[in-house]
Amino acid sequence: MRGQPGIREAIDLTDGMDNKKLMREMANRSRNSRSGVRRSGETEGGLVHVFLETGASLKITQTLHGLFISFDRAVVEEYLFGENRPINIGQAEAHRVSGWEGGDYVVQTLGEKGMKLTDRYSVADDNQLLIRRITLRSKDMQEITIVQEFDRQND
Repeated sequence: MRGQPGIREAIDLTDGMDNKKLMREMANRSRNSRSGVRRSGETEGGLVHVFLETGASLKITQTLHGLFISFDRAVVEEYLFGENRPINIGQAEAHRVSGWEGGDYVVQTLGEKGMKLTDRYSVADDNQLLIRRITLRSKDMQEITIVQEFDRQND
């Protein structure tokens, strides 16, 4: 992953937010009101990154209807084959589609402000290596991709 931006940097480059301005606004709000929390409808940029889960290890379980991906044995995401539905975390809303593209499993999440998150999972090296490509795309179509590799572990 040398030369590639980290996930936090990729989010900062594609979310369309001026982070310095946002921090000043949040500080002003916390001084002027009880809640410095901003509702998703008030943000100027994209929030699709709130739907991104990461971890140092992944465990994938496949059923007849979908995939369950456990990130560091703590957070489990469920992706149904052929899903096409709205999703939300708190007040952040997005639309998710997922399914197989050849041998890759692809999850695409489109935020309400036009930011897009694409998670592409594929296997290589005789099924001993899982490759995860995380692509963040801004509403202005600027894309950044982070590649993660995970070695297969037999339980």
